[in-house]
Amino acid sequence: MQSTRTESIRLSAVFLKGKSYLELLKFRLSAFVALSGMFGYSLAANRIDWLKLGVLFMASLAMTGAANIINQIIEKDYDKLMKRTASRPLPTGRISPGEAAVFALVLFIVACYLFIVFFNLRAAALSVLSLLLYGFVYTPLKRVGPIAVFVGALPGAFPPMIGWIAATNHFGLEPGILFAIQFFWQFPHFWAIAWVADNDYKKAGFKLLPAAGGKDADTALQIMIYTLFLLPVGWLPYELGMTGMNSALIAMVCGILFLAQTFYLMRRCTDRAALQIMFGSFLYLPIVQIAFLIDKV
Repeated sequence: MQSTRTESIRLSAVFLKGKSYLELLKFRLSAFVALSGMFGYSLAANRIDWLKLGVLFMASLAMTGAANIINQIIEKDYDKLMKRTASRPLPTGRISPGEAAVFALVLFIVACYLFIVFFNLRAAALSVLSLLLYGFVYTPLKRVGPIAVFVGALPGAFPPMIGWIAATNHFGLEPGILFAIQFFWQFPHFWAIAWVADNDYKKAGFKLLPAAGGKDADTALQIMIYTLFLLPVGWLPYELGMTGMNSALIAMVCGILFLAQTFYLMRRCTDRAALQIMFGSFLYLPIVQIAFLIDKV
């Protein structure tokens, strides 16, 4: 009986440890990023290799997870100060910084191996660059000012471009356009999050809202301007012959609806209006990307 209880406790501890590592990975966020890379690969490939598509998902998941872990190691003391992050594995001590660093290193090595062996050096190098920018440039800049959002938008826009280059092994206008769409999308997306979480962010000294950093019409105007860029760049895949007219129209309609939400924020300047933009951003990107894939020329 005693041995059974001991074994049960041990298994429970292993399960909780595994769950903590999964939390550290930020699986849902990492999977979202990996899916964006799969979109770029699928749009570029003449014939989809399902094995390679699965490998790309795993490689992207591992590299993004490693970047997320680096971010959490650096910010572990700041995470303790914010309600939304205080229960994470590092602030609570469920995982030590050393254990997290080893996990990040393993994920990084796995990701590099998969990118190099199954794809090409260009995709691997761009993936490593995204980790360096996110983990070691964007993360410390969050306490400096809103320049962090611009820097963070660079690696945040890499995934579809990495996917395209993984399929083709070359740069060009096409992956550049995919980069541009995701780059401009991130500003309304992230600033809406920063607006809603502003009070929490201030506890950790994070300065992420644009303009003077206030939840006001100036910040709402900045959000609107970057959203406006989505209208012309969303049309460019059709102009380059990457997709058809139907997806261009869908991107235009989604862009207009997204833009309308920013006008509402400019009028109201409330957390509720910012929350609507945040949810709108979660809908915009997958809908547009799926439309591009379905309408692939």
